[in-house]
Amino acid sequence: MRLAPTGKSADTRNATDAEIPGADTACMPPEHTRRLVHVPAWRDEGRIRWSYHPDMGELTAEAVRTALAELADPADAAHLRRFFKCGPGEYGEGDVFIGVRVPQTRKVAKQFGGLPLSEVDRLLDSEVHEHRLAALVILNARMATASRVRTGSAEEQCAIVELYLAAMRRGRINNWDLVDVSAEHILGPWLLEQPRDPLYELAASDSLWERRIALLTTFAFIKAGDASTTLALCERVLSDRRDLIQKAAGWMLREVGKRVDPTALIDFLEAHAADMGRTALSYATEHLTAEQRAHYRAQR
Repeated sequence: MRLAPTGKSADTRNATDAEIPGADTACMPPEHTRRLVHVPAWRDEGRIRWSYHPDMGELTAEAVRTALAELADPADAAHLRRFFKCGPGEYGEGDVFIGVRVPQTRKVAKQFGGLPLSEVDRLLDSEVHEHRLAALVILNARMATASRVRTGSAEEQCAIVELYLAAMRRGRINNWDLVDVSAEHILGPWLLEQPRDPLYELAASDSLWERRIALLTTFAFIKAGDASTTLALCERVLSDRRDLIQKAAGWMLREVGKRVDPTALIDFLEAHAADMGRTALSYATEHLTAEQRAHYRAQR
């Protein structure tokens, strides 16, 4: 359905509103994301920033793909396929790289910051990794603008979260860099002042990427001085020995000790070090003294 401004007929608008898959005029999440996030029926505020106007020029997914293709390097692509474990049986199996470096991808994304959300969604459905990364960088910037206290738009926040969760469910946020660049900046602001039940559901998923999204989202809470959700989620994933979950949990625990409360980290380690995997424990204790690290390693 179309997202139409309140009080304005869809037939009389000058702009062609972007089609947001699964969205409706009340900005409620599509059926496959409804259980993950409660989205209030926000009233329109007249700031439909994702509307596409004919005079905006080539703000299309195809234009982004073309811009990235001009920067592609086959040698870099081969390196990236190895780095992101794209071989048979590896976590990134089947992912396609064209060989655009991250700073270049970010630069292209910045140039297309006004890309309609429908076109961002098309990028997220691309088989090319750099296309999906550019889409997420665009969403990050849009979410930052939409989250501003005075000039932000709750409706745009809602649309971005819908799109992100739908892409996640379709398996489009499917490598650690895509998770790490986006979860904190998209779901983090949205859930900062809301119930965080969606993250517990994600942490209970068998999906490697959904679990990592849950953990990395809490980085936003840590930076706001709240470690409670991080500690609770880390406790729930202790038995998951997959490397990318181990690293994410250990990383977030380390940040709790560094940014929020060193005592909270110590208390967690005293309670759970014996059950933690080697990688998670190593990451979590990185900033502790050598004596402390040895103490917790001895508990395993």
